[in-house]
Amino acid sequence: MLKKILLFSLLALLLLFAYLWLNQERWLAQFNAERAAEFERFHRSGLEFGREHDQQACLDKALSDFNTECSGFSCTVRYGQFLRACWQNAAASADFCNGVPPYRDKPSEEDKNWARETCWGQDIRGEGCRLLLRQQQQLCSGQTPSDIEN
Repeated sequence: MLKKILLFSLLALLLLFAYLWLNQERWLAQFNAERAAEFERFHRSGLEFGREHDQQACLDKALSDFNTECSGFSCTVRYGQFLRACWQNAAASADFCNGVPPYRDKPSEEDKNWARETCWGQDIRGEGCRLLLRQQQQLCSGQTPSDIEN
């Protein structure tokens, strides 16, 4: 009886493995298509928002929505896309770069402290907020929104 149970379990496991192996390509294609559609949706949303707002409003909306709508790396990527697209159409904000440290490939302690204090000041926790603020540093250091990488 035990041999039959073990044999049945092994057969079920092999069938499951075969099914997953045969369907991995389809799953990956679907996953990638969903991410691309999501990327495009956030890009369009950023472009539209930027048409009627300034740079500071773009950043404020990205940080606020990031803080209330989701968390984690994929969320940071989505709102990073929104932010870059928004800044492509946004009007300049007069004081947008005041107090923003210059962008460096490797953040200095000053950069880290500025980002942490800015995020905490808005009651936003997590690495994502600081990564979004790095985009502000890049923009204020003279890079165009299309140059800014997440």
